[in-house]
Amino acid sequence: MAAWPDFYPCACIAVDAQAYGSNSDRRQSEIQHDLPRLLDRAARSAGLDRQQWQIQCKGDEQLAVRPLDGKEPRLVDDYVRHLVGELRDYNAQRVLAARMRLRVVIHQGLVELADNGFAGTAVVATARLLNSGPLYGALAEHPEADLALLLSDEVFRSTVAGGHTTLSTGDFRRVPVQVKEFEATAWLRVPALGAPTVASHETGAAEEGESAAPAPGEPAADRREPAAAGEAGSRVRISNEYRADNVNVTNVAGPVDARGAVFGFGSVGG
Repeated sequence: MAAWPDFYPCACIAVDAQAYGSNSDRRQSEIQHDLPRLLDRAARSAGLDRQQWQIQCKGDEQLAVRPLDGKEPRLVDDYVRHLVGELRDYNAQRVLAARMRLRVVIHQGLVELADNGFAGTAVVATARLLNSGPLYGALAEHPEADLALLLSDEVFRSTVAGGHTTLSTGDFRRVPVQVKEFEATAWLRVPALGAPTVASHETGAAEEGESAAPAPGEPAADRREPAAAGEAGSRVRISNEYRADNVNVTNVAGPVDARGAVFGFGSVGG
């Protein structure tokens, strides 16, 4: 496991199984057996090594701490995506009452390896985010979802809003968090639902004239360039140029349901 002296900039990853206490003794034991293995497999698939993380276990809950090393976008993006896949496969073999559903939080800040665990306000903030109403509510409102993710504002801005992941700012919903004395802004995502129905416009990253965030799943190298300033609409460009070499001709016989389709007519010869 990685170790460090004094307080050091770290990523904090907290995971908790929903409704653990309502399970039988045997089911609780099964969750404690299966949860670390699901997390390990997801990390390996994302190219991360959890054996190098400092991990504090508490039954159905884990808090993992790792020094910041530039792989935080992979943690937010790939690790969570593979964890969703692991949960989907795991739950597909179980009745509804035996599903494992997770709340996940990612935060960052200064952390010290203390005598009885971890010390630092970043660890306290991570715990508060994990027990926040918006995160609990996300799984309650969407029983079909296996996982709900909450990013602290620091993590969201340095990874997603910074354009370092395949996620876009529209994949998250800004939520206020207030737990005991802790108050903060965080960013909520339920991967099973895709982008929120109403995307937040409060990120400050999509103001007029600035580059739009990449579409979900779009590799960084293939991100589209924004429309040039002064073009019609600035955001949308429509060309009336006819290009014969790009015409596709389809011969159709019989009735066609073309609701919502757009057709263009012209001579193939130009």
